[in-house]
Amino acid sequence: MIKIAPSILSADFCNLERDIHRIRTADMVHVDVMDGAFVPNITIGVPVVKSIRKHTDMFLDVHLMIEKPVRYIDAFCNAGADLLSVHLEADHPTRIAEALKAMEANGVKKAVALRPITSAQAVLPYIEQLDMVLVMTVEPGFGGQAFMTHQLETIRQVREIINKYNPACDLEVDGGINPETAKQVVAAGANVLVAGSSVYGAPDIELAIETLRV
Repeated sequence: MIKIAPSILSADFCNLERDIHRIRTADMVHVDVMDGAFVPNITIGVPVVKSIRKHTDMFLDVHLMIEKPVRYIDAFCNAGADLLSVHLEADHPTRIAEALKAMEANGVKKAVALRPITSAQAVLPYIEQLDMVLVMTVEPGFGGQAFMTHQLETIRQVREIINKYNPACDLEVDGGINPETAKQVVAAGANVLVAGSSVYGAPDIELAIETLRV
């Protein structure tokens, strides 16, 4: 089953509760946290995640695009995240391992994320303990970017690794997802699709979500 995770990065932040309610037919809410250091943009943090949690019981898929994420794992868990993704490029491997241990201790699902510059093999030290791997098909930092076709090979390679070492692990793809690219990433092995502008920019949001389920 294909899961859809609309990104609230494309929502109206002045009407966030309304816009989360508008994606109620999706499987989860994708929350992009950016610190202005790991990526050249600043979005939201712990207080907003805490507020979102108060207004929805949807699964909160929180994507940490921040440096040294281990510092904030407990805070985002306490704020109500159901899953946290940390970028393998954001810290030393030992600290990424510590971040995953902190998620485990908090009872939150664990994921690692890969920028387009990172090879699929980078997930190997962590794969057996993960609930999800997130492959970026744009450079993280801004919504509305064009899909990077060459990342289809990374998706295929990550799917092979998942099938070999942890078949229960989800494979999420984020960046430039629309009805056309959704078919490509699913064919490559993805089963969780993040979409921002193609959902929130659609005249019929529920129809846009269903269309992405390919």
